[in-house]
Amino acid sequence: MLVPCFNEEAAIDKVVKDFRAALPAAAIFVFDNNSTDKTAEIARAAGAEVFQEKHRGKGFVVRRMFADVDADIYVLVDGDATYDAPSARRMIERLIDGQLDMVVGSRIDKDKAAYRAGHRAGNRILSGFVAWVFGPSFNDMLSGYRVFSRRFVKSFPVLSGGFEIETELTVHALELELPVAEIETPYYARPEGSHSKLNTWRDGVRILSTIVKLYRSERPLGFFSGIGISMAIMSVGFAIPIVITYLREGIVPRLPTAVLSTGLMIIAALAITCGLVLDTVTRGRREMKLLAYLSQPPVGKR
Repeated sequence: MLVPCFNEEAAIDKVVKDFRAALPAAAIFVFDNNSTDKTAEIARAAGAEVFQEKHRGKGFVVRRMFADVDADIYVLVDGDATYDAPSARRMIERLIDGQLDMVVGSRIDKDKAAYRAGHRAGNRILSGFVAWVFGPSFNDMLSGYRVFSRRFVKSFPVLSGGFEIETELTVHALELELPVAEIETPYYARPEGSHSKLNTWRDGVRILSTIVKLYRSERPLGFFSGIGISMAIMSVGFAIPIVITYLREGIVPRLPTAVLSTGLMIIAALAITCGLVLDTVTRGRREMKLLAYLSQPPVGKR
């Protein structure tokens, strides 16, 4: 049981106790992300094992968790007491029964204050964009409530440092075409005294930027070919009037435009070439991640 926390003294006691009741046999690890309140002390008093991660950002915490914790099944949940603890058992059962590698808890809000309209709209837009780029995705791509197999965790290279981590987790599953599922879970408002660290616009831009970067690194042929084709179309657009004038009058009156058109076509060819080269590199990286995935036993076999 993995619980990343930053200044959650108002909620962490409830989180630890609720999940202890739901999963009495589970070890609960709270990773405190350099909190300035009593999150660590309260979590320790509630019976959790507490670790410290000084680098501020959820991505850094998840990286430390996945590296340091050894388990067959991992349950990842935010420490804000908004997720439904009893749903963890259903998610684990779905993971084991289906021999899956990730089960996502799709949030169904039970309070108006639980899920702000801006966050809901942003989630839908980003989920749709990921589905368009990487294939069919999840209804709630940004959910912080997930269950993983050991195979998934030990083959996942955490690169992001902040709340973009959910996007990265989703893309990893889609990229390797791993068996995954989604289960609806209740989602509640934060307890009194607990405050969200999310900013709709700032974090939305960061997540969108992460998707674009992942598209560039995981689908380089499509990314650079798109740039190359756009440049080629611009080049042809500039060249057509020059060619028509040359054919009619035998002169090139707009030499700078001709140079620009030539330069754009050269850039287009270079972009497509870069895409072809990087696509080969990406295929090699994907094979290495797949080998790391296959080196671990499937869920329930260890």
